[in-house]
Amino acid sequence: MIKRALISVSDKTGVVELAIKLYKMGIEIISTGGTAKLLRESGVNALDISQITGFPECLDGRVKTLHPAVHGGILAIRSNESHMKTIKQLNITPIDMVIINLYPFKETILKENTTLDEAIENIDIGGPAMLRSAAKNYRDVTVIIDPNDYEGVIKEIETTGDTTEETRYNLALKVFRHTSHYDAMIANYLGNNIEDTPQTLTLTYEKLQDLRYGENPHQKAIFYKEVGGRIGSLVEGEQLQGKELSFNNINDANGALELLKEFDETTLVAVKHTNPCGVASGKTIFEAFKKVYEADSISIFGGIIAANDTIDGKTAEAMKDIFLEVIIAPDFTQEALEIFKAKKNIRLIKLKDIKASEVKDIDIKKVYGGILIQEKNMALIHKSEIVTKKQPTKQEMEDLVFAYKVVKHMKSNAIAIAKNKQTLALGPGQTARVWALNNAIENCRHDLSGSVLASDAFFPFKDSVELASRAGIKAIIQPGGSLKDQESIDECNEKNISMVFTGIRHFKH
Repeated sequence: MIKRALISVSDKTGVVELAIKLYKMGIEIISTGGTAKLLRESGVNALDISQITGFPECLDGRVKTLHPAVHGGILAIRSNESHMKTIKQLNITPIDMVIINLYPFKETILKENTTLDEAIENIDIGGPAMLRSAAKNYRDVTVIIDPNDYEGVIKEIETTGDTTEETRYNLALKVFRHTSHYDAMIANYLGNNIEDTPQTLTLTYEKLQDLRYGENPHQKAIFYKEVGGRIGSLVEGEQLQGKELSFNNINDANGALELLKEFDETTLVAVKHTNPCGVASGKTIFEAFKKVYEADSISIFGGIIAANDTIDGKTAEAMKDIFLEVIIAPDFTQEALEIFKAKKNIRLIKLKDIKASEVKDIDIKKVYGGILIQEKNMALIHKSEIVTKKQPTKQEMEDLVFAYKVVKHMKSNAIAIAKNKQTLALGPGQTARVWALNNAIENCRHDLSGSVLASDAFFPFKDSVELASRAGIKAIIQPGGSLKDQESIDECNEKNISMVFTGIRHFKH
C-alpha cells in the first residue's frame, strides 16, 4: 500500500493533478522547493522536506534530500525485519512512492552561449540519487520519472490500492535508462572541452522513430539521434511529403549528404546503396540534375537525390517521371511542391543548412563484441604533386579534384571517372583495383576520351594505367605511396597521361 509519496520535479507538467489525486486518496505528500510551493498553492498540504530531515535546505538548494531520513525511507526492504526494525529505531518513516524529474541539463546546454558554470549548476545530484534508490527498491517503491506515466499509475492505484510489481519493474528500468542517459550527456558535454581518449566510453542517443524494418523486412530497426542533433544532418530535416523514411532511405540519404557537403558550387548527388551513381555540378540545379541523369540513367532508378540548391519547378518536372525514393534540398519552390504532389510516395526532405558540416565528429562502426571509433574523414588532398612529364590542364585539374571528392565517398576499392564536373563511370567496392576500373569502363555508355580518373588508394601495378589509356583517359589522381609508383608514372609518361599524387588515401569500408 502506498502511504507516503515524495514529489520533486523540474518539469511541472501534470504534477498538480497527480498530487491532488494522491492527496485525496489519503497519501501523505512530501515535497521540496518550488514544487512544494506550487502544491500548497493548489490545495495540497505538502510537507516540506526539511520537516522530514530536521535539516534546512542549504548551499542554494544544492543540499536538501541527501539525508538518511529520505534514503532510509526509500531503501528499506519492507519484508526485511532487520531493515524495518532499524528505521523504526531511527524514527524513519517509509516512503512508498518517488516522483522526480531532473534539473534541465540538456535544455541548458542546448541554449546558445551557455557557460560552463551554467551547465554545471544544472547537474542534478539529489534527484538521481533518490531515483536510483527507489528504482533499486522497486519491489516496495513506485518510482516515476516521466509525466506520461502519471495517468496509468493513478488508474492502477485507484483500482487496486497499489501498483503491480511488473509496473514498478518497468518504471525502475525507465529510471535507470534515464539516469544513465543523463550522466552520459554530462560526461560527453564536459569531454567536448578536452582532447582525450577515455578508457571507458558511454554514448547516448535519443529515439527519433521506429522504422518499418531494417535493411531487410525480417530485421527490426529504430532511428536514434544525437542529443541536440547536428546542423546540416538528416535529423534536422523537415519531411514535406511522402512515406516514412526507411532504414535504407536514411542510410543512403546520409551517404548522399556526406558527399554533397564536399561541394560549395551548385551540385546534385544521386546515391544507390550508399554509393554514388551520379554526381554533377552546374550553373543551375536543373543543369546539375540533367548531367546526373545523363551520367547513369539506369542506376538512378529507385535512388536518393541530394541537392545543395533549391529545387525549382523546371527541375521537379524533369524529376517527376523518374522513380526516386527521396529528394533532399535546402528548399523547394511552391511550383516544385505542386508538381511533386502527383508523386505522393516520393519523400521530400527540406534541410535548410544542407551545406553545413561540423569538423569535430566521429565515425562509429559496430563490430561483433565491440565498436570501432575514428575521427571523421574531413580531409581531401594533403599535398598536390604532379609526378608526370605531362601537366594536367586547368579544366583537367578541376575535374580531378571533382572526381577525387566523389571517390572519397565510394566503397573501396573505388574508381571515379569524370569530365566537365560530371561523373561518367563509377566502379565501387571491388577486391582488386583494376577490377574496379574495368567494371567502371565496361558499364559505361559514354565516350571517355579526354576524361579524368580518381582512385581512392594507390595503384599497386601499372595495369590500371594501361586500361585507362585504352579508354581515352588523359589524367589520373591518386594518393601515391606504392612500392611500384614509378612503374605507374613511367606508364603514364609513355601514354601521355598526367598523374597527380595527393599524399592521402580515402579507404571507405
